Amino acid sequence: QVQLVESGGGLVQAGGSLRLSCAASGRTFSLYAMGWLRQAPGKEREFVAAISWSGGTTYYADSVKGRFTISRDNAKNTVYLQMNSLKPEDTAVYYCAAARINLRIGVRPDEYAYWGQGTQVTVSS
Repeated sequence: QVQLVESGGGLVQAGGSLRLSCAASGRTFSLYAMGWLRQAPGKEREFVAAISWSGGTTYYADSVKGRFTISRDNAKNTVYLQMNSLKPEDTAVYYCAAARINLRIGVRPDEYAYWGQGTQVTVSS
């Protein structure tokens, strides 16, 4: 099974930036479409961004388009989420996830098979 470990979360002022990283175990990382999802207190987990296994296709939630960028480096078994122009409503635990291997890209939480432990992002107003 693939194991995922997120890092890079923290406290940032509104308008600031953070870069999240997700390190994956195993030697088959490049076969998985990857995604970032988040869960705010009292809310359901929601999709944020996804990237195909090749990195050639990306998809973003409307709420983060133009502000967040997902990327991956298969040689390093790592996926990134660059977050710019952060808003207080971006505050959540952010999870890295690997999609089902038969999917090119995942846009819903139930399309992901493996999850990291999450990293907290807090944006102050």
